[in-house]
Amino acid sequence: MNKSDEGYIKFNLSWGKKAFDFKDRDFIQINSCRDKLYKLGLIGAYSDGIGFGNISIRQIRNEFIISGSASGNIKNLLKKHYSLIKDYDILKNNVLCEGLTKASSESLTHAAIYESNKEVNAVIHVHHKNMWNKYLNNLPTTCEKAEFGTPEIALEIQKLINKNRGIIIMAGHPEGIVSYGESLVKAEEILLKYFRKL
Repeated sequence: MNKSDEGYIKFNLSWGKKAFDFKDRDFIQINSCRDKLYKLGLIGAYSDGIGFGNISIRQIRNEFIISGSASGNIKNLLKKHYSLIKDYDILKNNVLCEGLTKASSESLTHAAIYESNKEVNAVIHVHHKNMWNKYLNNLPTTCEKAEFGTPEIALEIQKLINKNRGIIIMAGHPEGIVSYGESLVKAEEILLKYFRKL
């Protein structure tokens, strides 16, 4: 993957540019976790200003709130920097969202996890070169040909969900790592367990 592609939305996006019902408790929960990961450099921006990393929590059924596109380089997010995924179609590469910011380029990856495991209520996507190098092919790892933000990576992730480790290394997305769990606390705990082993 060309790093210049980082952060670009590759799916067909239907965006309702309007505020959604973002409950304070959900905002506090997701934003406090995001703040920790930002401070650790797991979410942020490269020297060229291109942001990386995103975080989401499930709402009803397969709807979920996710940090918005190009939000990785913003230190402190506000409600307006999040998007609500209302619907999607992985095979058709379609995403429908609401919010004052477009949905993250990794929305289909998050959608694939929520669709595959009804017990998962939170997903975290981060970048970390050393962590990626250490765990590539040592933890559940996607096919190298499956690039980020595509139906191919979403389908690859669905194949690996039942390995039940709560973490996936994205071989075709250098530095990309996804963790997930029944709660945001659990998804963060799994991610940081491997991060602290470096």
